[in-house]
Amino acid sequence: MKYISILLLMFFLTGCVAGNQRVLDSSASQLETRSYQSRVFDTNSQEMVMRATLSTLQDLGFVIERADAVLGTVTALKLDGYQIRITVSLRPRGETQTLVRANAQFNVTPIEDPKHYQDFFTSLEKSLFLTANAVD
Repeated sequence: MKYISILLLMFFLTGCVAGNQRVLDSSASQLETRSYQSRVFDTNSQEMVMRATLSTLQDLGFVIERADAVLGTVTALKLDGYQIRITVSLRPRGETQTLVRANAQFNVTPIEDPKHYQDFFTSLEKSLFLTANAVD
């Protein structure tokens, strides 16, 4: 009886092991992912970049869920038969630049295609240009 109890206990415990899956690993290297999710803009006005980010996301059909100017973060959601959630963070980089990093998910899967991030940053760059030149 004791032997069967130990055998059953070992069987149940091995069923709980995660195996070779590493939850925090991704298919791409962290440096590669960070490179296409980030862009540096030549302005030290985090307020201007924040306003341009909000405008760009709204122009792309996103609904702003949260925006925190102090932390420099924006979270937005797009619903159109699917769900895309994007979080954008802003940080000063040196004295004259602002680093913008975007992280997007399709439903619950991270978006890893660099083209989507390039499209967002192209739109943001245009918005910053228009804002800097006082064009509304």
